[in-house]
Amino acid sequence: MEAFISDFHLLMFHAKITLVEAVMGLVSGVSLGIVAAIFMDHFKNVKDALYPVLVLTQTVPTVAIAPLLTIWFGFGIMPKVVLIVITIFFPVSVAMLNGFSSVDADEIRLLRSMGANQFQIFTQIKLPASLGDFFSALRIAVTYAVIGAVISEWLGGFVGLGVYMTRVRKSYDFDKMFAVIFLISIISLLLVAVVNVIEKYSMPWKRD
Repeated sequence: MEAFISDFHLLMFHAKITLVEAVMGLVSGVSLGIVAAIFMDHFKNVKDALYPVLVLTQTVPTVAIAPLLTIWFGFGIMPKVVLIVITIFFPVSVAMLNGFSSVDADEIRLLRSMGANQFQIFTQIKLPASLGDFFSALRIAVTYAVIGAVISEWLGGFVGLGVYMTRVRKSYDFDKMFAVIFLISIISLLLVAVVNVIEKYSMPWKRD
């Protein structure tokens, strides 16, 4: 705790960079995951072609991808964002696809008998039915986003909590190392809390 207090301003500086990377990667990954899930739900050929690729992205260790991204995109923010997108794209897209698939077929047939089009079926039935799965995946995604940003900073970068952690580890300042771990945990918990609040207001029918 003393290390956390003494290096608070420095930790906040690096945390701001890591948080920006995590949020950018999270927004991009979630958006791409939702779009992919919608396309896979509407087009079976897209699902057959894309789903194995999604699984394949999860078989390659993150620490193996990060150096390649650094070589391709340099030491800026781009490789960090790309790594986070790769990390969270799969759980979000699969969760949304499972939510879409869980809809009762009788409900869809009922809306079609009433003249509803595909967009109305999606917005009135499929999207609300998938929100529970989506927010479950989003809670995982926000933690993956922070971890992915830190790992990418370990392997290539100039600022961020991962860079700071590498520096204090090499200088054997293990008290500062634990301070960084503590801060990463706090950031992850705060992001999960934000997701819980958004879920509460997005799904009012689940409120206590």
